[in-house]
Amino acid sequence: MSKENQEEFSLELLRSGDRAEIARLVDAHSANIYRVALKMLANTQDAEDVLQNTFFKAIQALPTFEGRSSLSTWLYRIAVNESLMLIRQRKPEFDLVMKPDDDEENEHLLTEFTDWCCLPESELMSSEAQGYLDEAIQELSEKLRVVFILRDIEKLSIRETSETLEISEAAVKVRLLRARLVLREMLSKYYGEQLDAEKRG
Repeated sequence: MSKENQEEFSLELLRSGDRAEIARLVDAHSANIYRVALKMLANTQDAEDVLQNTFFKAIQALPTFEGRSSLSTWLYRIAVNESLMLIRQRKPEFDLVMKPDDDEENEHLLTEFTDWCCLPESELMSSEAQGYLDEAIQELSEKLRVVFILRDIEKLSIRETSETLEISEAAVKVRLLRARLVLREMLSKYYGEQLDAEKRG
């Protein structure tokens, strides 16, 4: 993620609706916003809709943007909310409220782990392995998925992730740990099969 300082964009120009400055902002953040939406939704059309809606809403709100958070954090927050709204449309029972004391993921029991040290790097980095990781990310609950995407894929800091999701830093750390453990279990099954194939070969 671009670690831009607020000063890299003129808030005065953005608030006044300057087209060139807004175009710079869109160019600087479109790829990141689209990537987050795609990882959240696993659908290119939905990701494109989130991208468009994010900047449409941001441009509308720029005149009142106070700069309390960075522009990137603010844009991520809009994109995450847009993604979660689409998820809610698909699953009306999904609770959008990110409660920091929500502990339901503790019910998941982690049972299977594989040592990946023996796999060649090409196997770990293969398109097949990446595809399996993407599928595994989709299996995470929305609350864990969004934290993992922002922290481990987009490389936001704990503080930035906390600000984006408007939850405590402690909640970010707990959910990130859970997400990593659940993904490790799911990926262990995949890499375990790859190790078995290596041994048979």
